[in-house]
Amino acid sequence: MKEIVSQKLKNARALNGFSQQELADMIGVSKQMISKYEKGESIPSSSNLLKIGKSLKVKIDYFFKPSKIELGVLNFRKKSSFSNKKQESLEQLIKLNLENYLEIEDLLQIDYSFKNSIGNEKVNSIKDIERLVLSLRNEWEIGLDPIHNIIQLLEDNEIKVIELFDVEETFDGLATFVNDKFPVIVVNGNFPVERKRFTLLHELGHLLLNLPECDVKAEENYCNKFASEFLFPKKLVIKEFGIKRDLISLNELIEVQKKYGISIQAIVYRLVDAGIFTENRKTDFYKKINFNPSIKEKVNLSRFETPEKSNRFEQLVYRALSQEIISVSKASSLLNQDINSLIENSLL
Repeated sequence: MKEIVSQKLKNARALNGFSQQELADMIGVSKQMISKYEKGESIPSSSNLLKIGKSLKVKIDYFFKPSKIELGVLNFRKKSSFSNKKQESLEQLIKLNLENYLEIEDLLQIDYSFKNSIGNEKVNSIKDIERLVLSLRNEWEIGLDPIHNIIQLLEDNEIKVIELFDVEETFDGLATFVNDKFPVIVVNGNFPVERKRFTLLHELGHLLLNLPECDVKAEENYCNKFASEFLFPKKLVIKEFGIKRDLISLNELIEVQKKYGISIQAIVYRLVDAGIFTENRKTDFYKKINFNPSIKEKVNLSRFETPEKSNRFEQLVYRALSQEIISVSKASSLLNQDINSLIENSLL
């Protein structure tokens, strides 16, 4: 028991980004005592554990529940501005969310076996991405239709999505496997919907693509291409805009943004990629919006109306509650929700 409490205490402290001294000051003990707790040399008294839980914003049962989560490599890639302390805090936040997710699935006896249908196809060049995206869209039976809810699509295909809201804007997303079995995509839930959709599919590229040996910049380019091709396939770009264009109105771009849930900037990149626009036209576009604040404001507006939100975990908790597999207090703990409001929401 000491080992479990010590590790969970250390994880919760890392989650909050506190030093041992800061936590010690909060609960009124010495730094040396916190060190003993975390080494398993001593176990906090009931009163101190209550203080620790309150300070670290976790329920008491958190400290006695062994972790079953083994995360794969968390590649922060562009997040070089993240200190080791911030990265560790984010890792613990992801673990906490996933522990709750896997616990409720286990209670409901839900077991999935994920299959990467494009994983055996080696990517040799950026041109291969278009073919692989079409293959995956066919495998997932969505054809070339616009995708109204990326998160629902991912979860329908056994990929867990975790939205984090208490994170900095410099974090956009990441993807990994849990326990070498469950694919997980983590995304900043505060993003505008178009950016969130692109980030989800960018991270899907990291999960699924069998990329060649390349540097980080090339890997990011492959995944950006995957995301933009998935959101707005080349065949549809040509269908919407034609073969070759010198000028395109802002209203045209806005209508396509609304239809496909892709930002106007990303649409312009798709136009160049499809050979409809030249690089010079793209440069002219960015010069125009950068020198005209009113146009830039219009270009940057979020317009896609379908919300991108993950509700599956909440639905599973209510399902377990209605089937009397878990108690109201357990559901309250999992959802971090007041018991009274939870009872109101669960009434038929």
